[in-house]
Amino acid sequence: MENDLARLARDLVRIDSRSSLSNIAVAERILPELDGFEVERLDYTDPRGVAKCVLVAHRGEPGGLALSGHMDTVPDTGWTDDPWSGRIADGVLHGLGSVDMKGPVAACILAAREVERATLLITTDEETTKQGARLIAEHSQLVRKAAPRGIVVAEPTMLAPVRGHRASIMFTATAEGVQAHSSTGQGVNANWALIPFLVEVRALFERLRSDPSLQDTAYDPPFSDFNLVVDNHGTAPNVTVPRATAVVKFRYSAKVDPAPVVAAMRAAARAHGLHLHEAAEGRPPELPEDHPLVREAMRATNAAPRTVAFGTDASELQQLAPCLVLGPGGIGVAHTPHEHVALADLDRARGIFRRLLDA
Repeated sequence: MENDLARLARDLVRIDSRSSLSNIAVAERILPELDGFEVERLDYTDPRGVAKCVLVAHRGEPGGLALSGHMDTVPDTGWTDDPWSGRIADGVLHGLGSVDMKGPVAACILAAREVERATLLITTDEETTKQGARLIAEHSQLVRKAAPRGIVVAEPTMLAPVRGHRASIMFTATAEGVQAHSSTGQGVNANWALIPFLVEVRALFERLRSDPSLQDTAYDPPFSDFNLVVDNHGTAPNVTVPRATAVVKFRYSAKVDPAPVVAAMRAAARAHGLHLHEAAEGRPPELPEDHPLVREAMRATNAAPRTVAFGTDASELQQLAPCLVLGPGGIGVAHTPHEHVALADLDRARGIFRRLLDA
C-alpha cells in the first residue's frame, strides 16, 4: 500500500494544476482510483473562464465521516528546479503541491478505499476563492445523500488535530487614472489617488496589532493577518499609471468581529474616491475542545488539539457538517520552492484516516 500511496501522490504532483489553470487532468487521474464508489463530478467555469471540476465520492451507509482535500496549488514562485518533478529521494516526495496537498489527497483516497463506509470531498480553487468547496456545499446531491456527521480536512498540521482556524475577507481597492507618456503632463497617475487610502490602511494594520479588542489570544499570532499587495499592472516608468490596485487579505478568527475592519476599509475607499470590492469566505470554523470529532481525533493521533492562523476549505464545508483539520506534513514548507513531504508521514496519515472512518 505504501507503493500505491507513493505512486498516486507522485502522479498527482506531476500534473500542473496551479489555481490559474484547469484541474481537470488531476481529477481524471483520481477517478480510476474511485472504483466501487458512487461518484459525482461537478464541473464549472471559474471567473477567468477556466474549466474546473470537483469530485464527491461515497460508498456505504450514510452518516460517517468525510475526508477532504484540494487539487489546486499556488504558483511556482521561487522554484529553481522542476516544480512538477514528483521526485522521490530518501523516502521524501518533492514538488509543488506535495504537502499542500496532493500527498494528503492521495492518503485520503487510499484510506477511504480500505473501509466499508467513506465519503471524499475533493475540491479545487482552495488557494484562491474556495469556489470548489462552496460548489460542493451548495449543490452536491451526493454529499446530502451521504450525510456526513463530520469532515476532516487533510491540510498539513503535522497530524495534530486543528479545531479552529481563521477565515478571510479579500479587499480590492481600485484607483483610476489617465494613461499618457509621462513627459507630456497630460496623464493622471492613479497612484496619487491610491496613496492617501494606503495611509489609512497602514493605520488599520497597526491598530490590528495593538488593539486587544481585535485580537484572539487562542491563536498565534493573536493579531489578524492584514497583508497588502499593490499592483500597477505592468505600467512602465515613463507612462502615467492608468489603474492601480491595492489588495488586502484580512484573516480573522471566530472571536474577532470583522465589522470594524470592513467599515474602516469602506470609509477609507469612499473618502478617497476608490472602488472597493469585497470577497468574503464563510465564517471562521472553530469547534470546542470537547466536541466529539475533536475527541475522536485526539484518540487517533494522541495529540492535543490546537488552532492555526491559516485557512482551509472548512470555512465553506462547515455548512455541511462540523469540520476538523488534520493532515500530514508541515505548513512551514507549503508555498515554498522546497515543498516536500515524507512518505512515512503520508502512510501514517492514511492509517489515522482509516481509523477515523472506521470509528
